[in-house]
Amino acid sequence: MNFEIVGGLRDVETIAVGPAIREVAKLRRLYGFARWKKKKGLALVRLDGGLTIAAELHWYEANGIGRKEFKIKRFLD
Repeated sequence: MNFEIVGGLRDVETIAVGPAIREVAKLRRLYGFARWKKKKGLALVRLDGGLTIAAELHWYEANGIGRKEFKIKRFLD
């Protein structure tokens, strides 16, 4: 599902760091060796059809590399 983040992220939390991330080997291979963190937060997203809705997002982040692989985990009412 393609989407665009509208506005900023809020209520950001770290949910895993380094070897606690299942896909850390893939992240290091694709984007580089760094201290990877898995994070979650809330944001407004615009879906392909133009609908804008609040959603919980998960992504990976590393200092100097940035945020990668955003995923929508659930839509909020």
